[in-house]
Amino acid sequence: MKKENAYNDNLREILEKTIDAQKGFNTAKENTDNVRLKNYFSARATEKQHFISELKDEMTKCGCDFNDVDGTFTGTIHRGWMDFKALLSINDAESMIEEAIRGEESALEEYNEILNKGILPISLRNVLLDQKVKIQSGINNLDILEDSI
Repeated sequence: MKKENAYNDNLREILEKTIDAQKGFNTAKENTDNVRLKNYFSARATEKQHFISELKDEMTKCGCDFNDVDGTFTGTIHRGWMDFKALLSINDAESMIEEAIRGEESALEEYNEILNKGILPISLRNVLLDQKVKIQSGINNLDILEDSI
């Protein structure tokens, strides 16, 4: 039996949303004809897969249960919305970038929430801080891409 701790629920939420993000970046990649964006979204999907592995490793060390985590219903709906917007949108690239930024900004909020709890093991804190920096960098890159399209 896995032990409960004060951050288990937050970690599960971050893992769920990271799985959603990985799937979302793959969806965005499929919904744009822009080669630069396809490459960018593909790289972010790969990065998110790495985040998932890191999170699961840390959750195992902490004794957090994640076996039933596979994304969220909301994430599935969001990806459907991205598909729908791509069908209707004249500028699919801009639409996909806006959705990606919105999702990544939401992820930053989740990371800040758990990091502000202050009760995390050092290795977990370091993984979360590193991922948070990469998410912020990704948002900055998306802003640059959006301006160039």
